[in-house]
Amino acid sequence: MGGAAKDSFIDGWGARLVALGVILAVGAVLLRIHWFDLFPPPQAAVDLNDPVALCLAARSADIDAMLADGVINEQQAQQFKGRAEALCQAQQGGGSGPPPLPGS
Repeated sequence: MGGAAKDSFIDGWGARLVALGVILAVGAVLLRIHWFDLFPPPQAAVDLNDPVALCLAARSADIDAMLADGVINEQQAQQFKGRAEALCQAQQGGGSGPPPLPGS
């Protein structure tokens, strides 16, 4: 009477192969979704064609030098870097322009 159990698909090798395929597929999907979480891309260098990035890199280097010399503290350095970003955006025109005038 053991023949009935052998005929069941769930107890056979076929079901085990299907389960293995499902596990591999789910693993592949999870790996694809979280690829950049597991392997973050390297930080890009300053784009030489972006004047805002060049300005910000120069200002950040100046601020880091002042921090290293002890002229400013860490909190001031973070504040200055925030202001430098706004300054570079304003000087180089990287931000959005003003809203259009009424009737224009």
